[in-house]
Amino acid sequence: MNSSGNQKASLWVVGLMLFALFFGAGNLIFPAFLGQQAGENWFSAMLGFLLTGAGLPLLGVIAIGYSNSRDVQVLASRVTPLYGILFASALYLAIGPLFATPRTATVSFEIGVVPYISEENKTLGLALFSLFFFGVAYWLSLSPGKLVGRIGKILTPVLLVTIAILMGYAAMNPMGALTAPQGDFAIRPFAKGILEGYGTMDALASLVFAIIVIDAVRAVGVDNRAELLRTTTIAGMVAATCLAVVYLMIGYMGATSVAGLGIQENGAVVLSKTAQYYFGNGGNILLSVIVFLACLSTAIGLIVANAEFFNRLCPGISYKTFVTIFTLASMLFANKGLVGIISFSIPVLMLLYPLTVVIILLAFLHNLFGGGRIVYICTIFFTLIVGVLDAYKAAFGFSDETAAAINNALPLYDIGLGWVMPAVVGFILGCILNAVFKKKA
Repeated sequence: MNSSGNQKASLWVVGLMLFALFFGAGNLIFPAFLGQQAGENWFSAMLGFLLTGAGLPLLGVIAIGYSNSRDVQVLASRVTPLYGILFASALYLAIGPLFATPRTATVSFEIGVVPYISEENKTLGLALFSLFFFGVAYWLSLSPGKLVGRIGKILTPVLLVTIAILMGYAAMNPMGALTAPQGDFAIRPFAKGILEGYGTMDALASLVFAIIVIDAVRAVGVDNRAELLRTTTIAGMVAATCLAVVYLMIGYMGATSVAGLGIQENGAVVLSKTAQYYFGNGGNILLSVIVFLACLSTAIGLIVANAEFFNRLCPGISYKTFVTIFTLASMLFANKGLVGIISFSIPVLMLLYPLTVVIILLAFLHNLFGGGRIVYICTIFFTLIVGVLDAYKAAFGFSDETAAAINNALPLYDIGLGWVMPAVVGFILGCILNAVFKKKA
């Protein structure tokens, strides 16, 4: 085993690697836009954002270690083995080649390249950029054993330095005073911040990245289960702390930017114009570096995680073949453009997110109810019903009468948290049935 000092240093590297895996361009865009919209309420909104944007990802990483599960499929199989395969596959594909991985290239392209090319060249430009972007990601993904060194020791420090320069300068030199909050941020900023944190998709990714972290921790000489959980938790806390600090800086920057920029249509524009405001063309170049590094590190992590999972699921197909398949699929979907990817992903995320949060919480409560399968089944089933409603609403919408009826029937549904009460009811029902079945046995 390594010496104590070397092991601690290695854990910091693993924690920074995890931060870089989580921190894609969406993590830059969402808090910037939240800051603009929340204005004077930016801090209370940001607390909600931190809960789902940093807290839940930390819990997801710890949950895999705590449950001693090999991966998310094993954890979800506590519901049923078939559910484990279906849920894990859907989760991997959603944060992989269907949505999140293509988004890394398109967001990077929108911020780093689009300002410098004409409108008529965007289609060709995106095709060439995605080819280059995923070519680099493919090369780095072929050697997952070197992931800690390449990301934790190289990409992450560069990423943190560039973020600190831009966001730190903006925080110390605000454009103006805070303005009045917009929309739901004026009524319920904390709850709205929670929902905005969903957009990072990091709680979903945490169940995927956890296995990379656990393998990296084992690689520095930790193999005892209790010590593995402790060190994984430490690495997760390093990543979550970095996320929280960066989110707060970006959120404050967005909140103070309204006086100088006015309300913008999305966070990407906020970041781009802020960089231009403070640093001119040099600021745009700096922002491009930030976004490219953030997107590239996330893309690598997602490709590696997907290839390793499906290689375990289908061992007859090699890891390298899966890397090739997922890289090519991501590149093709990226050429659909950012707007198309986001609009297509929302219904799926509205279905998967509640199921992910619930399976994480059940992992921690497992010993409380003796791991009874019926508790998992009831809780997931009740959550799934509302998840399907949310997905349908996001895809097709409800009439005013239907929406009003659902809002009246489900507490918190109007703020996007309608799954909470059914999940609690399902959990209680499952515990009752579990106790009855054990008594009969």
